[in-house]
Amino acid sequence: MAKDFYATRSTAWWKVAIAMIGSCLSGVTFVSVPGMVGSVGFGYLQMCLGFFLGYLVIAFVLTPLYFRLNVVSVYEYLAKRFGTASHKTGAWFFFLSKMLGASVRLFLMIATLQLLVAGPAGIPFWVTVLVIVALEWLYTVRGGVRAVIGLDIVKTVAMLVAVILCLVLIGREVGKPDTSLMRVFYFDDVNHPQFFWKQLLGGLFTVVAATGLDQDMMQRTLACKNVRDSQKNLMVSILLQIVSITLFLFLGVYLYQFAGLHGLEAKGDALFPEVTWSGLLPASGLVATLFIVGLVMAGFPAGGSALTALTTSFTIDLLGGKDQHRTWVHTGMAVLMAICILVFNALNNTSVIDAVYRLASYTYGPILGLFTFGLCCKAPVRDRWVPLVALAAPLLCLVLDLHSVQWFNGYHFSYELLPLNAAFTILGLCCLIKKK
Repeated sequence: MAKDFYATRSTAWWKVAIAMIGSCLSGVTFVSVPGMVGSVGFGYLQMCLGFFLGYLVIAFVLTPLYFRLNVVSVYEYLAKRFGTASHKTGAWFFFLSKMLGASVRLFLMIATLQLLVAGPAGIPFWVTVLVIVALEWLYTVRGGVRAVIGLDIVKTVAMLVAVILCLVLIGREVGKPDTSLMRVFYFDDVNHPQFFWKQLLGGLFTVVAATGLDQDMMQRTLACKNVRDSQKNLMVSILLQIVSITLFLFLGVYLYQFAGLHGLEAKGDALFPEVTWSGLLPASGLVATLFIVGLVMAGFPAGGSALTALTTSFTIDLLGGKDQHRTWVHTGMAVLMAICILVFNALNNTSVIDAVYRLASYTYGPILGLFTFGLCCKAPVRDRWVPLVALAAPLLCLVLDLHSVQWFNGYHFSYELLPLNAAFTILGLCCLIKKK
């Protein structure tokens, strides 16, 4: 049972490629990507170009490294390169970011189901949470990574079928897409969050950190038979992901046009749910069903894969690989995730959710800095001081972020906080290099 929680180098690369599409498109993507069209058009595709560059780094730099070292957890590299303190630092930063991020994504899915289905049926929110998390635990505790990959394939197919059918049904109502909502490139204002180079570099560094240095995402790639298969999986996967995201963006154009025709004022994340449940579509029952199926299939597997990755990392990185504890750790991760979801619901504040997502750019920065320094510089460092550097770097970024408008003539930080965070970490590690 122990090895069920990590990759066994036996899965066909094309299965992993299809699964990774679903793993990268969450319930947040399902409702947020169409909603963002109203404010930034197709600007998200600029970031997707950065994703493609990031996947090149993952495929041809990180993946060969992981296979050569034969690691179970990607953070084992930090132990081999720096020492125990660095290893545990990377694992704890991953644990914090993945637990909060996965809980928020599952919370958003459960909150939508509660509003549309469970609430009207008289089911309390806490019961919905317990049922969903228990199902997450059941399907992963025995199936492990194989179950994650299998359900991700089903999720990918279900999501794509749902979005394509919605495109066809809503497109018939609105006719040709409105090209004024389809702007892709933003080169005119460096202070704008959608400025091209911010988005491109943000996409590059974000995908390297949140995919290439993330145990949850890399456990799929490490399930391939060899390095070459893993590289094929990654490159095919990112191309299919860009196609999928483009479909969601076109769906957003149609949703905004439909809302305008019928006087609906919803926008952003509320747009897709309101249109599908407005009853104004000719096949409103079918579209509503497709929305629920797509939302569940987008959100449910993401929680399961996060549980599996958290179990693997906690067991290997923080408990020293004690297999007899895996089931208890897996159960503990599920309980902690349920508690986080209930806390988010009790706070009932969307700014808390925004803060959790913002936190990811801070927590992945030190991990990115550690791996970059380790790969580019062979000098040994004073391992025991690495946790201090990893804490100082995001704190410096926080200070800059809070005062950027005042100090830098109105400049707003965006995704560039992540590489800046990594740069501070690298500078700190340079100060810890051991003298001969």
